[in-house]
Amino acid sequence: MFRICLFAGTTEGRRLVEFLRKTQLSVYVSVATEYGETLVPKGENIEVHAGRLNQAEMEALFAGARFSLVVDATHPFAKEVTQNIAAAARATGTEMVRLVREAEDMAQDATYVASILEAAECLKGTAGNILLTTGSKELLPFTGIPNYQERVYARVLPMKSSLDACAAAGIPPAHIIAMQGPFTEEMNRAILRMAEAKYLVTKDAGPSGGFAEKLEAARKERVKLIIIGRPQEQGGIGFAALVQLLQARFGVAVQQRVSVIGIGMGAPNQLTGAAQQALAEAECVIGAKRMVEAFAGNRPSFASMENAKIAAFIRAHPEYQNIAVLMSGDVGFYSGAKKLLPMLSEFAPCVYPGISSLQYFCAKLQTAWDDAFVLSLHGRDGSAVPAVLEHRKVFALVGGAGGARRVCEELMRAGLGQVAVAVGEQLSYPDERITEGTAETLSAQPFSPLCVLLIQNKNARPRRRCACLPDEAFLRRTGVDGNVPMTKAEVRAVSIAKLGLEADSIVYDIGAGTGSVSVEMAGICTQGHVYAIECKAEAAALVERNKQRFGLANLTVIKGAAPEACAPLPPPTHAFIGGTSGNLSEVLELLLAKNPSVRIVMNLIALESIAEAVRCVEAFGFEHVEMVQVSIAKAKKLGRYHLMNGQNPILVLTCEKHTANRE
Repeated sequence: MFRICLFAGTTEGRRLVEFLRKTQLSVYVSVATEYGETLVPKGENIEVHAGRLNQAEMEALFAGARFSLVVDATHPFAKEVTQNIAAAARATGTEMVRLVREAEDMAQDATYVASILEAAECLKGTAGNILLTTGSKELLPFTGIPNYQERVYARVLPMKSSLDACAAAGIPPAHIIAMQGPFTEEMNRAILRMAEAKYLVTKDAGPSGGFAEKLEAARKERVKLIIIGRPQEQGGIGFAALVQLLQARFGVAVQQRVSVIGIGMGAPNQLTGAAQQALAEAECVIGAKRMVEAFAGNRPSFASMENAKIAAFIRAHPEYQNIAVLMSGDVGFYSGAKKLLPMLSEFAPCVYPGISSLQYFCAKLQTAWDDAFVLSLHGRDGSAVPAVLEHRKVFALVGGAGGARRVCEELMRAGLGQVAVAVGEQLSYPDERITEGTAETLSAQPFSPLCVLLIQNKNARPRRRCACLPDEAFLRRTGVDGNVPMTKAEVRAVSIAKLGLEADSIVYDIGAGTGSVSVEMAGICTQGHVYAIECKAEAAALVERNKQRFGLANLTVIKGAAPEACAPLPPPTHAFIGGTSGNLSEVLELLLAKNPSVRIVMNLIALESIAEAVRCVEAFGFEHVEMVQVSIAKAKKLGRYHLMNGQNPILVLTCEKHTANRE
């Protein structure tokens, strides 16, 4: 059996023991103190020795045991110990590797010094209390600070030797904080407040030394940082690289098991039986801060909602064979699991569904959810109005301050103030609250930032999917110039059909007029966006009113003339041109510059406009060009007879440069 000697005085050292105890390797662990011995994970293949060793003792140990490998995982600041281990390994011909910590970025607004002496020196001319987190062995230099017994607080390990060192340095008992880490950001903040500290002295011990938590706590408490820079290390490898070395050298194979668990609304009793078992078996728990606090207990944990960081953490911690990643609600219902799972494919994760907010809330309201239209406005732009107009039952996730209230106000503006609304807050928790009323009555009430709504509109009507709203549905009068020109329903239908819009299309409506085409297109591009560009102020205001009339959050009105008004907009996939005020060539140039594959449809009436359009199409080299003339005549009653009343013929010109790319 291969034998490994590990000098473990750090978090990395304990992580490595955690990994090795699950293997068949025989491991000899050397720690400096009996207290350090209590922190080492236990295992049948783990032998622990407590007590400091000098170089000669190390040489005797290496020569007698004939280790296959020696790993130095001592503290970055334990320079003498590292030198002794390296010298003993060279003297006995033993292979050795140094385990180094990952580097941290330089902290902003911090004072970096090279040594404890320099840190103490720079504090002599300051005022205010000081919290030391540099250890009990290096307190004496700080006794030179004026009034140090009143100003200095020392956070040390809860050991007799540490307390003795504090007493020898003259630190009063009331200023000694004897605690074992790791320390969370909140704990660091609490200690800083208790000490009324103006300065925090710490060593750059790296991520696993709790360095980041100290930095963030100091920043939030507005405490000045004095940082003793980490000694520069020659050689050495990181934790993940060392594990890979052990796996290759000794044939160690440890397969990590990752469980992605939906926790329902958040209360522990919301978990399914299978999810409870998977969570109970996990050695490490990952998830948002509130989830970790609720479910991790005393187990190692990692608080994060960023998928890339979660995947990187799992890869960097092979010592955890069984990891649980917690997701709120159900993993298949607007969950981060959708993007996380592909990142974890190498681990073949097991997925455990949870109870979604939709299921839970509808059960509370004693109503079915299979006929509900589901909508998420959490962290997204959008409006519930189009869905409420079309569906009798709409479930909406909302987020952000005033989210539920904002939805109710939008419903009121769209003439839907009397629809029934139920709001669910803090679902499954002791302070759960469900409020029911109309959109109008609830628009004046405050609600939690994160909540759900069930909106019921008994007068909802399914929307026709074709672009053919009646002309009478649109507002046309501005009160200044009378009726604004409008593309008629039949021409709209043909023009929009020629555009070939998709649900996620980004469309410019240049020369929007009343906004009738914009409104029709926004109803089709429910996951995209429509920009209505109109140079006349009265017409732009009318487009805005029609937008509000139909409750279209994915329609933005841009007052200004093309092409200048289009410059800051995102690249379009499609463009409808109803009028350019003589700037057609410049408009086409901008559209093609933003997206060479943009699909364009123009409506042309005057012969001069048609001639100019044909010239531009040829000049810009469009590959696909189609011209269709639409002549519409509508019956008009005259006495006992109906006569067909012809409208101006419209040329619908469709052009596109790269049709193959689009397909």
